[in-house]
Formats: sequence, structure tokens, C-alpha cells
Amino acid sequence: MTSGTIDVMGWFDRFRGGDRGSAGDLRYMRDWVAQHVGVEAFVEPKTTVTDLTVVLVAHDGEWTRRRVGGEAGARRLSSQLQIPVYDVQKVGYPQRMRDFDARRRIERKRALREELEG
Repeated sequence: MTSGTIDVMGWFDRFRGGDRGSAGDLRYMRDWVAQHVGVEAFVEPKTTVTDLTVVLVAHDGEWTRRRVGGEAGARRLSSQLQIPVYDVQKVGYPQRMRDFDARRRIERKRALREELEG
């Protein structure tokens, strides 16, 4: 899975409880942290559609999102990954994340325009 994408549960998984943060998710997050510089984690609250999730954001704004196994998993995250963990409802998303997304939109539009023109 590429950065900036959401790990989506199947439609019926939400009724069965779904995968509430697997060892694969933790392994992915460890690898992602190891491959990026200045990573911070932002815990997102559970909603009617998704379980509690964590967004990992690198120094350049690149990001990825994963489930963490509820509140207990979120509490363990900081010590397991050795990175700062913030509550997104208290501190919000970092500006660098929004800037990264804006740059990606510009790059996609530019690539599409070049493809159509040439």
C-alpha cells in the first residue's frame, strides 16, 4: 500500500468487528517509520465508519493511516515505535501534511495535462 492511502475494511467487516489492528499493521508502521525521517503519530478517534486509527506523518508531510487495535493499541504505539504520539482532536493535523497533499494534487494535474497534450 502506498503512502497517503487508507487501509479499507470490507463492507461486512464492520458488522463482524473487522480487523482491529493486526500484527501486519504494526509491522507496516514499524517499516514506514524506519524508512522516513521525523515521523510523528496522530491518533484519530473512532467513528461510526472506522475504528480508532493512527496517521503517521513524516517531516516532509508524507503520511499513511492504519488501525491500531483501539485505545490500548494507541497507548502502546509510542513505546513500540519510539516516536511522539499526539491526539489529533487536541492538536489537529500538521500543516506539512496538508502541504504534501496539495503538492501531490498539483503533480497529478500537471502529469495529466502533459499526458493529454503530448
